[in-house]
Amino acid sequence: MWSIQDVSAEELAKLFHHYQGALAHDFDCQRDGEAGSSWDCTPPSERKLMVAAARLTLLELAATAAQGQASRPYFAKPGEADWGC
Repeated sequence: MWSIQDVSAEELAKLFHHYQGALAHDFDCQRDGEAGSSWDCTPPSERKLMVAAARLTLLELAATAAQGQASRPYFAKPGEADWGC
């Protein structure tokens, strides 16, 4: 099982860019020519923007996940439960 901490912002941004390009036609969106279709051909400023947005997304998802775990204190964490018989 993986967690949000296992995902790098760079990899998330790269995958998001890939799938955005792959799905653009299905949503009647036009890409800016062939240069916009490849991550390596994307301008560095745009790549930095996408990586920064991905980093903030991962931080928010991690905070939301931690908040959800803290809001259920009545459940024992794995290995902490007393099993009395």
